[in-house]
Amino acid sequence: MERQYIIDEMTLKDTWRLFHILAEFVEGFENLADIQPAVSIFGSARCERCDPLYDKALKLAKVLGKHGFNIITGGGGGVMEAANRGAKEAGVKSVGINIELPFEQKPNPYANIKLSFKYFFIRKVMFIKYAMAFIIMPGGFGTLDECFEAITLVQTKKVKPFPVILVDSSYWKGLIDWLNETVLKQGRISPEDMAILKVMDDPEEITDYIKRFVIL
Repeated sequence: MERQYIIDEMTLKDTWRLFHILAEFVEGFENLADIQPAVSIFGSARCERCDPLYDKALKLAKVLGKHGFNIITGGGGGVMEAANRGAKEAGVKSVGINIELPFEQKPNPYANIKLSFKYFFIRKVMFIKYAMAFIIMPGGFGTLDECFEAITLVQTKKVKPFPVILVDSSYWKGLIDWLNETVLKQGRISPEDMAILKVMDDPEEITDYIKRFVIL
Protein backbone atom coordinates (compact mmCIF):
# COMPACT_ATOMS: atom_id res chain seq x y z
CA MET A 1 0.00 0.00 0.00
CA GLU A 2 2.80 2.41 0.87
CA ARG A 3 4.52 1.75 -2.47
CA GLN A 4 1.25 2.36 -4.33
CA TYR A 5 0.75 5.60 -2.40
CA ILE A 6 4.21 6.80 -3.45
CA ILE A 7 3.51 5.91 -7.09
CA ASP A 8 0.15 7.71 -7.01
CA GLU A 9 1.74 10.78 -5.42
CA MET A 10 4.46 10.85 -8.08
CA THR A 11 1.86 10.54 -10.83
CA LEU A 12 -0.15 13.39 -9.32
CA LYS A 13 2.97 15.57 -9.14
CA ASP A 14 3.77 14.80 -12.78
CA THR A 15 0.23 15.77 -13.78
CA TRP A 16 0.49 19.13 -12.04
CA ARG A 17 3.96 19.60 -13.53
CA LEU A 18 2.39 19.29 -16.99
CA PHE A 19 -0.04 22.11 -16.14
CA HIS A 20 2.88 24.26 -14.97
CA ILE A 21 4.75 23.54 -18.21
CA LEU A 22 1.69 24.44 -20.28
CA ALA A 23 1.20 27.66 -18.30
CA GLU A 24 4.81 28.70 -18.95
CA PHE A 25 4.41 28.10 -22.69
CA VAL A 26 1.20 30.15 -22.75
CA GLU A 27 2.84 33.00 -20.84
CA GLY A 28 5.78 33.06 -23.24
CA PHE A 29 3.66 32.91 -26.38
CA GLU A 30 1.33 35.67 -25.20
CA ASN A 31 4.08 38.06 -24.12
CA LEU A 32 6.37 37.58 -27.12
CA ALA A 33 3.83 37.33 -29.92
CA ASP A 34 4.74 40.75 -31.36
CA ILE A 35 8.45 40.85 -30.51
CA GLN A 36 9.87 40.25 -33.99
CA PRO A 37 12.17 41.23 -35.54
CA ALA A 38 14.39 40.21 -32.64
CA VAL A 39 17.89 38.94 -31.98
CA SER A 40 18.89 36.76 -29.02
CA ILE A 41 22.17 37.69 -27.35
CA PHE A 42 23.94 35.22 -25.04
CA GLY A 43 27.02 35.64 -22.88
CA SER A 44 28.52 35.42 -19.45
CA ALA A 45 26.71 36.60 -16.34
CA ARG A 46 30.17 36.81 -14.72
CA CYS A 47 31.00 40.08 -16.37
CA GLU A 48 31.37 43.31 -14.42
CA ARG A 49 30.37 46.70 -15.78
CA CYS A 50 34.04 47.67 -15.96
CA ASP A 51 34.79 44.67 -18.21
CA PRO A 52 35.39 45.52 -21.92
CA LEU A 53 33.01 42.69 -22.75
CA TYR A 54 30.17 44.57 -21.04
CA ASP A 55 30.85 47.62 -23.19
CA LYS A 56 31.04 45.48 -26.33
CA ALA A 57 27.65 43.89 -25.63
CA LEU A 58 26.14 47.29 -24.85
CA LYS A 59 27.37 48.82 -28.12
CA LEU A 60 26.30 45.81 -30.19
CA ALA A 61 22.76 45.85 -28.79
CA LYS A 62 22.53 49.59 -29.44
CA VAL A 63 23.56 49.16 -33.06
CA LEU A 64 21.08 46.33 -33.57
CA GLY A 65 18.38 48.41 -31.89
CA LYS A 66 19.03 51.39 -34.15
CA HIS A 67 18.49 49.10 -37.11
CA GLY A 68 15.10 48.01 -35.77
CA PHE A 69 15.92 44.78 -33.96
CA ASN A 70 14.45 44.07 -30.55
CA ILE A 71 16.80 42.28 -28.16
CA ILE A 72 16.20 39.07 -26.21
CA THR A 73 18.53 37.91 -23.44
CA GLY A 74 18.51 35.52 -20.51
CA GLY A 75 17.55 38.44 -18.30
CA GLY A 76 20.44 38.18 -15.84
CA GLY A 77 23.58 40.22 -15.22
CA GLY A 78 26.82 40.67 -17.13
CA VAL A 79 26.50 40.42 -20.91
CA MET A 80 22.74 39.95 -20.59
CA GLU A 81 22.39 43.17 -18.61
CA ALA A 82 24.57 45.06 -21.08
CA ALA A 83 22.52 43.85 -24.04
CA ASN A 84 19.20 44.70 -22.37
CA ARG A 85 20.59 48.10 -21.47
CA GLY A 86 21.70 48.74 -25.05
CA ALA A 87 18.26 47.80 -26.35
CA LYS A 88 16.53 50.06 -23.84
CA GLU A 89 18.81 52.99 -24.71
CA ALA A 90 18.16 52.39 -28.42
CA GLY A 91 14.41 52.60 -27.79
CA VAL A 92 13.51 49.05 -28.83
CA LYS A 93 11.95 46.20 -26.88
CA SER A 94 14.34 44.76 -24.32
CA VAL A 95 13.32 41.24 -23.33
CA GLY A 96 14.73 39.37 -20.35
CA ILE A 97 13.81 35.69 -20.15
CA ASN A 98 15.00 34.72 -16.71
CA ILE A 99 15.38 31.25 -15.24
CA GLU A 100 14.52 30.31 -11.66
CA LEU A 101 17.67 28.92 -10.05
CA PRO A 102 18.53 27.98 -6.47
CA PHE A 103 21.31 30.60 -6.62
CA GLU A 104 21.88 34.05 -8.15
CA GLN A 105 20.38 34.90 -11.58
CA LYS A 106 18.66 38.07 -10.45
CA PRO A 107 16.74 39.92 -13.19
CA ASN A 108 18.57 42.98 -14.47
CA PRO A 109 16.76 46.35 -14.38
CA TYR A 110 17.00 47.10 -18.12
CA ALA A 111 14.53 44.59 -19.55
CA ASN A 112 11.17 46.24 -20.24
CA ILE A 113 9.58 42.86 -20.98
CA LYS A 114 10.36 40.37 -18.21
CA LEU A 115 9.54 36.68 -18.10
CA SER A 116 10.63 34.05 -15.62
CA PHE A 117 10.59 30.32 -16.25
CA LYS A 118 11.21 27.27 -14.09
CA TYR A 119 12.14 24.98 -16.97
CA PHE A 120 15.22 25.48 -19.13
CA PHE A 121 13.70 23.76 -22.16
CA ILE A 122 10.75 26.18 -22.28
CA ARG A 123 13.13 29.12 -22.05
CA LYS A 124 15.11 27.69 -24.96
CA VAL A 125 11.96 27.40 -27.06
CA MET A 126 11.32 31.12 -26.55
CA PHE A 127 14.87 32.04 -27.60
CA ILE A 128 14.61 29.95 -30.76
CA LYS A 129 11.01 30.68 -31.71
CA TYR A 130 11.20 34.46 -31.56
CA ALA A 131 14.80 35.25 -32.57
CA MET A 132 15.88 35.76 -36.16
CA ALA A 133 19.54 35.39 -35.20
CA PHE A 134 21.65 34.16 -32.28
CA ILE A 135 24.62 36.19 -31.12
CA ILE A 136 26.97 34.23 -28.89
CA MET A 137 29.34 36.36 -26.86
CA PRO A 138 32.06 35.01 -24.54
CA GLY A 139 30.50 32.91 -21.79
CA GLY A 140 30.52 29.60 -19.97
CA PHE A 141 28.52 26.38 -19.98
CA GLY A 142 25.12 28.07 -20.33
CA THR A 143 26.31 30.10 -23.31
CA LEU A 144 27.87 27.05 -24.95
CA ASP A 145 24.65 25.12 -24.34
CA GLU A 146 22.60 27.73 -26.20
CA CYS A 147 25.15 27.87 -29.01
CA PHE A 148 25.23 24.13 -29.66
CA GLU A 149 21.47 23.83 -29.24
CA ALA A 150 21.04 26.37 -32.05
CA ILE A 151 23.53 24.84 -34.47
CA THR A 152 22.16 21.34 -33.83
CA LEU A 153 18.63 22.48 -34.70
CA VAL A 154 19.89 24.10 -37.90
CA GLN A 155 22.09 21.10 -38.75
CA THR A 156 19.22 18.63 -38.32
CA LYS A 157 16.81 20.95 -40.18
CA LYS A 158 14.45 21.18 -37.23
CA VAL A 159 14.38 24.95 -37.80
CA LYS A 160 14.98 27.14 -40.83
CA PRO A 161 18.60 28.27 -41.19
CA PHE A 162 19.34 31.47 -39.28
CA PRO A 163 22.55 33.32 -38.35
CA VAL A 164 24.52 31.95 -35.40
CA ILE A 165 27.31 34.44 -34.77
CA LEU A 166 30.23 34.04 -32.40
CA VAL A 167 31.44 37.46 -31.27
CA ASP A 168 35.08 37.98 -30.24
CA SER A 169 37.30 35.92 -32.55
CA SER A 170 40.12 35.69 -30.01
CA TYR A 171 37.83 34.06 -27.43
CA TRP A 172 36.33 31.51 -29.82
CA LYS A 173 39.51 30.66 -31.76
CA GLY A 174 40.31 27.59 -29.67
CA LEU A 175 36.81 26.17 -30.11
CA ILE A 176 36.78 26.78 -33.86
CA ASP A 177 40.25 25.26 -34.26
CA TRP A 178 39.19 22.17 -32.29
CA LEU A 179 36.02 21.76 -34.34
CA ASN A 180 37.98 22.04 -37.60
CA GLU A 181 41.08 20.06 -36.66
CA THR A 182 39.48 17.31 -34.58
CA VAL A 183 35.72 17.01 -34.99
CA LEU A 184 35.61 17.80 -38.73
CA LYS A 185 38.78 15.86 -39.59
CA GLN A 186 37.44 12.76 -37.88
CA GLY A 187 34.22 13.03 -39.88
CA ARG A 188 31.98 13.70 -36.90
CA ILE A 189 30.53 16.72 -38.70
CA SER A 190 30.50 17.93 -42.31
CA PRO A 191 32.07 21.07 -43.85
CA GLU A 192 28.59 22.53 -44.35
CA ASP A 193 27.96 22.12 -40.62
CA MET A 194 30.89 24.41 -39.86
CA ALA A 195 29.35 26.99 -42.20
CA ILE A 196 26.45 27.39 -39.76
CA LEU A 197 28.77 29.30 -37.44
CA LYS A 198 30.06 32.76 -38.31
CA VAL A 199 32.81 34.45 -36.29
CA MET A 200 32.59 38.26 -36.35
CA ASP A 201 33.68 41.25 -34.27
CA ASP A 202 32.36 44.52 -35.69
CA PRO A 203 28.80 45.54 -34.61
CA GLU A 204 27.93 47.13 -37.96
CA GLU A 205 29.23 44.12 -39.89
CA ILE A 206 27.24 41.79 -37.63
CA THR A 207 24.08 43.84 -38.14
CA ASP A 208 24.52 43.92 -41.93
CA TYR A 209 25.04 40.14 -41.97
CA ILE A 210 21.83 39.56 -40.00
CA LYS A 211 19.87 41.95 -42.20
CA ARG A 212 20.71 39.82 -45.23
CA PHE A 213 18.61 37.07 -43.67
CA VAL A 214 15.75 39.27 -42.50
CA ILE A 215 13.22 41.52 -44.18
CA LEU A 216 12.48 44.36 -41.77
